[in-house]
Amino acid sequence: MPNPVICFGQQPCGIFPRRFLYAKIVTARRWQQELGGEIVFFLHDSDHDPRETATILRNCRTGREDTLNFEYANKRQRHFSPLFAKRVLPEWKVKTARQLPCYVGPKAVAHFKGTGAANAADFCLEMYRRMGLMDGIRVERSGDLEFRRRAIVVEDYFVDVRYEGELVRARARDGKLLLHKGGDSYIELPAQEYDASQISPARDSRLRWMQSVIRCTHYIAGAGEMKYLHQEEAPNVAFVPRDFIKDSDRAYVPPE
Repeated sequence: MPNPVICFGQQPCGIFPRRFLYAKIVTARRWQQELGGEIVFFLHDSDHDPRETATILRNCRTGREDTLNFEYANKRQRHFSPLFAKRVLPEWKVKTARQLPCYVGPKAVAHFKGTGAANAADFCLEMYRRMGLMDGIRVERSGDLEFRRRAIVVEDYFVDVRYEGELVRARARDGKLLLHKGGDSYIELPAQEYDASQISPARDSRLRWMQSVIRCTHYIAGAGEMKYLHQEEAPNVAFVPRDFIKDSDRAYVPPE
């Protein structure tokens, strides 16, 4: 078989990553020990949903679970900008740094205070690296312009364009560029030219778009992913269920 390329994909999923991402990393490392090869993290930082970075932590004093998340400069950025373009507000970082000792230990707080990334995707990735989770793992990003240029053409996709001073991720559909406001409500943007460097895939086209560049031999996925992945589009890939982990949607914080 070719040199194994063990891949897992995920949006930036919290200041401290959700436990399902930690489980994917553990699964990938176990398979690497058995097979050799390399591990690739496909970071889907083109996603625009602000809920992806919600971080659920338990308050050490009250025992209550609270959700922390980034705050943004305006509604357009919050709802429509890709995660790599959602700017981190300095005042949010100061406020959150004051809150964190109620939830995590001094080392984790230090990781947060030492992270200086300017956007949500970079901030999450830098945190994961500071926590040691990315050691020995190659990261490929859906927002990387060169990655986009190398990827195949897909019919189902989003386009990064400017809208009222912000970079936004618009759905391309029937020759139109649309921002989804919720339900059946959309904002139609003016028609404009764009190229491959502005395109990122929709959910159903993401696997073959990603695979056209990464060419993995093994792909680690959660139960939800297994249901929608079109595995028949990657017949040479072994799809591996990620290891079970309790409270998978809660934040993973390494022991002090």
